[in-house]
Amino acid sequence: MEQEQIILLNNVTISHEEGVVLKNVNFRMEKGEFVYLIGKSGAGKTSLLKTLYAESPLEDGNGVICGFNLASLKRRQIPLLRRKLGIVFQNFQLLTDRNVYDNLAFVLRSIGWKKKQEIDDRIMETLTSVGVADKAGYQTYKLSEGERQRVGIARALVNTPDLILADEPTGNLDPITSSEIMHLLTEINRNSGVSMLISTHDFMMIDKFPARVVCCEDGTLVDPQSDE
Repeated sequence: MEQEQIILLNNVTISHEEGVVLKNVNFRMEKGEFVYLIGKSGAGKTSLLKTLYAESPLEDGNGVICGFNLASLKRRQIPLLRRKLGIVFQNFQLLTDRNVYDNLAFVLRSIGWKKKQEIDDRIMETLTSVGVADKAGYQTYKLSEGERQRVGIARALVNTPDLILADEPTGNLDPITSSEIMHLLTEINRNSGVSMLISTHDFMMIDKFPARVVCCEDGTLVDPQSDE
């Protein structure tokens, strides 16, 4: 039975502030897949992810993500798309003036959750799933980098997304903590079925937690498996 596609890009052009970075991008990702996105610094990984979560417009070609057509996406539709996504950043991008609980509550309230008990239950369930339930009342700047990334993953998960886009999620972490974070992400994918596209340059982690790999290379996206 054919699987449902969560990302489909056909002949897409990806740009950033300095111009075109990727051309003729063709990429298909099935629902529930775990995929690594690799490439040298400046090769276009972050620009591709920004296009997928509608931070940057799609230049040319056709792109569909979580059922949304990126080529015809209206500004008012961007929040609806992002409700289907969880985004994890290398530098965490947590709200430093709020504690862990309030970082997640901000997400839920922004998408319309209102009942305090439901918000409480969902936040604690999510924090427990990433191993930081005991940090709910902590200010984020008091956490270790590994704990901050766990909170970043919890924030990405709290709205029950269909797809997580992670941009170098272990880039600021030591090897042991990186391994713990990658183990967590692979377990979440395995247990919940949420799709994951993980940008990384950490080949040790790819060897340790093998999955499909696509590469930003020579101005396009190369999928070694497409030739198999």
